[in-house]
Amino acid sequence: MKISTVAQMQAMDRQAIVNFSIPEELLMENAGLAVVQVILRELGITGQRSAVVCGGGNNGGDGFVIARKLLSLGGAPEVFLLVDPSRYSGVARLNYELLTKLPIPITHIHDQAEIPDNFEQFDLIIDAIFGTGLTRSVTGKYEQIIRAVNQCVTPVMSVDIPSGINGDTGQIMGVAVNADWTVTFGAPKIGSLLYPGFANCGRLSLSRISFPPELYNNDDLTITINSTPPLPPRPPAGHKGSFGEVLFIAGAANYYGAPYFAAYSFLKAGGGYSRLAAPKSIIGQIGRRGRELVFHPMDETEKGSLARSNLDELVNLASSVDMVVVGPGLSLTEETAELVRALIPRLETPLLIDGDGLTAIAGASLTTERAAPTILTPHPGELARLLDRPIKEILADPVASLSEATHKYDSIVVFKGAHSLIGAPAGEIAVNLSGNDGMGSAGSGDVLTGAIAAMYTAGLPPDQAVGKGVFIHGLAGDLARRKLGADGMTAADILANLPAAVNYDRQGLDDKLRDKYELELLA
Repeated sequence: MKISTVAQMQAMDRQAIVNFSIPEELLMENAGLAVVQVILRELGITGQRSAVVCGGGNNGGDGFVIARKLLSLGGAPEVFLLVDPSRYSGVARLNYELLTKLPIPITHIHDQAEIPDNFEQFDLIIDAIFGTGLTRSVTGKYEQIIRAVNQCVTPVMSVDIPSGINGDTGQIMGVAVNADWTVTFGAPKIGSLLYPGFANCGRLSLSRISFPPELYNNDDLTITINSTPPLPPRPPAGHKGSFGEVLFIAGAANYYGAPYFAAYSFLKAGGGYSRLAAPKSIIGQIGRRGRELVFHPMDETEKGSLARSNLDELVNLASSVDMVVVGPGLSLTEETAELVRALIPRLETPLLIDGDGLTAIAGASLTTERAAPTILTPHPGELARLLDRPIKEILADPVASLSEATHKYDSIVVFKGAHSLIGAPAGEIAVNLSGNDGMGSAGSGDVLTGAIAAMYTAGLPPDQAVGKGVFIHGLAGDLARRKLGADGMTAADILANLPAAVNYDRQGLDDKLRDKYELELLA
């Protein structure tokens, strides 16, 4: 499913009206009907009191349609206006004028003093305050009414996007409505799927409002929900060589977990032969946990990290494997960083760089000179180093930051976090919906590294392997949370659930998982 920016949605609206001759009145009517459809299913309408809070523009116009429809189905809506009615124009004004002819109470809130303190008396609050085009912080009476809505226990339905959420970045613009349900129109907005905005949406549903597929499947929409093809079948007569061989170059003194989780997760996600090149002094510790790994003890620096003298041996080891992973727990020792920078141009296999390997290459053009695909998996701090920009700027516009990194490093980039983003050099971006906050612990990203490698050796091309690996990793985390809860989940719990996650992906998800990963498409 494709996702739109605010500007792209505005363009689709214009094209629907101009190119396809769909009346704007019909689009607004369909938007209102979609919201009412969800209200009817979730709460019922007959005899239910609803507060419809309307701002200016077409979002307020949607609210007028909703109020009218609720009345016609036996509900008892009341409308609260946050702007002077003279400001409405076009179809919003048309629907306001229709509303004034009906027995629906309309209260005009001129200032903060007039904000009602009795929202608790309603069965539902409908948030039609702002649309997706909000670009500045919410202040004044708008801020106060959103706070009043959030402070009561009455269920909330948001129209298109919770008011106060930036439609392009998912950022909260000062304050935002906490909705129980959100119905969005045309195509999902990127700000509805990125955190923190996604958390404010509640259950998110989509109505196409009669847009033809040519609009919402347009090639200009380069952001999608992460969706990948099925994994190739495992050969019944396969052996360890059939399921791929990966070399992990990882680890340093005091960093035993990262190399273990990366190399072992490759096996747990279906890989066949996992080689770990690590400083010789830590091999024994890792070997007690990962007996199935094949170890290559390496020379080390005085600080216990990989020495530069290992360069030729690592190049030789890499020549016979399907993929190389560099970085988990390598440390920030300068000699080891020099080794990484010398190694990368000599590797001819697909390469995944994670952790300290990303710090080693920050600012360099090493990956742009490679013929084989390169995958980078930074968290926000690592992406900030790769782009030499403050973390605050990275988080303020994650999509733009990801796009910059894919082009700068000519690599597939996974921006790790809640709803990780996957970017390709050609410009495509996918938003992953699997995973949860219980995965926010040390080692989780190392498990992701091995899962991606396993999806590649299972037979998927690099871009699809990355998307599948990110999804499987999140699914394993969701299965772990289902069993344990989020508090206290560790990377070991994610690792333990990788086989079940792969099996779910092959055999089919249950209803609860499908609800989490797939947006509801309204008729």
